[in-house]
Amino acid sequence: LTIPIMISLFFDFILPIIPEKSRIEMEAGWVPPQEKIDLEHAAYRGTWFDQMSKRVPVSFAFETFIFAIWGFWRAGGLMLIGMALYKTGWLTATRQSRAYAIGAIAGFVIGLCLVLFGIYQNQAHDWAMDYSFFMGPQFNYCGSLAMAFAYMCTVILLSRSPLDRFLDPLRAVGQMALTNYLLQTIIMTTIFYGHGLGMFGSIPRFQMLLMVVGVWVLQLIVSPIWLKFFRFGPFEWLWRSLSYFKLQPILR
Repeated sequence: LTIPIMISLFFDFILPIIPEKSRIEMEAGWVPPQEKIDLEHAAYRGTWFDQMSKRVPVSFAFETFIFAIWGFWRAGGLMLIGMALYKTGWLTATRQSRAYAIGAIAGFVIGLCLVLFGIYQNQAHDWAMDYSFFMGPQFNYCGSLAMAFAYMCTVILLSRSPLDRFLDPLRAVGQMALTNYLLQTIIMTTIFYGHGLGMFGSIPRFQMLLMVVGVWVLQLIVSPIWLKFFRFGPFEWLWRSLSYFKLQPILR
């Protein structure tokens, strides 16, 4: 987990000596000119094939360079932590409630302080590329780990309380994790991309936040209803059927 931090800090350290041409290219990517923004809007609001002019290079970058310097280490580190939490009983809810309460409080305090301080620092530097490209994200990177641990502890505490029955929708969403993950993509790309409503770049951020919450609520409502009649989500069923080379029973 520390490897992406060290890589970012290294790039931050050598930023002053990066060739001027490279810095100009980085600045243009960080604060693109209006012409470049207009081209991106047109591409994403266009047909499926129009979108590929932007989606392919972005996907290629994420699946190669960004994966090598960030994604692999982040995912790998979290998997190892998850294995350790499982092995030591944290994820199997075998620890005392007091331990989870302390973990939740400590996680939220540490995580929120780091995240909010990171926002403050980025704002203080006016979100300039020199600071916010490499150094700026590190507070959120670390704070998110503490926040995730706090969420885990909180859910386990709630599962031991009279509020446990209110977690049933969350359990249903978890049982259909692949379906819900893909459904979010299907809903949002249909709303924003040109093969759907074509609203890319036209929705204010606060309204986008409301749309995110709306999709969450929709999935919390639909997932329990679906599982009353079916054993798996549709994509889970498809994945299992492909894995076993045999159609799996889906009806309850």
